[in-house]
Amino acid sequence: MDKTKCVAALFDFDGVVMDTESQYSIFWNEVGKKYHPEYEEFGKIIKGQTLRQIYDRYFQGMEHEQAEITEGLNRFETEMRYEYVPGVAEFMQNLRAHGVKIAIVTSSNEKKMANVYAAHPELENMVDRILTAEMFQKSKPDPDCFLLGAKVFETLPANCVVFEDSFHGIQAGNAAGMPVVGLSTTNPAEAIQNQCARVIPDFTCFTYEEMMNLL
Repeated sequence: MDKTKCVAALFDFDGVVMDTESQYSIFWNEVGKKYHPEYEEFGKIIKGQTLRQIYDRYFQGMEHEQAEITEGLNRFETEMRYEYVPGVAEFMQNLRAHGVKIAIVTSSNEKKMANVYAAHPELENMVDRILTAEMFQKSKPDPDCFLLGAKVFETLPANCVVFEDSFHGIQAGNAAGMPVVGLSTTNPAEAIQNQCARVIPDFTCFTYEEMMNLL
């Protein structure tokens, strides 16, 4: 860690800040049953990817189907419940008290995040930056989004800690050269522990001091 640079905490959104992944799994598993029945759990396969990435990989040339899915997803996201992962708000507050920069780094787009802000207008004031899918060309597992997180705070990857729940997100954090704290909100702890510096169920028992020990 370079002590002349700031420390940054980079949070994925779904499954890390908000406990929404189980809801998305229901939506995308239904999409999989309709369009890709060859996949048993389509929702798991696409976790951590942008909508554009999902379409390019699994619905290429299927413009009508893409439009149908987008319409359904937009409707679904307006009706979703957005509930904080336990302890995350208090943890962010503690980080800020110690001068840590905070960014949400998400594969979600601005349209989806507008629904979140409507439900939780305080969210934008809890963090320093919110980086959405429109802001980087390559999505997770590519490290671009997390490297952008370091760049906006004018710090180094070695000064950043990533908080992730999906396999793609964990891979992206590791590829960026940042220690990754895995949240076992989406995948079992034993499935992600070999890829993470630390695995936690939520933020109720995780502290600023423990995060700093990872740097």
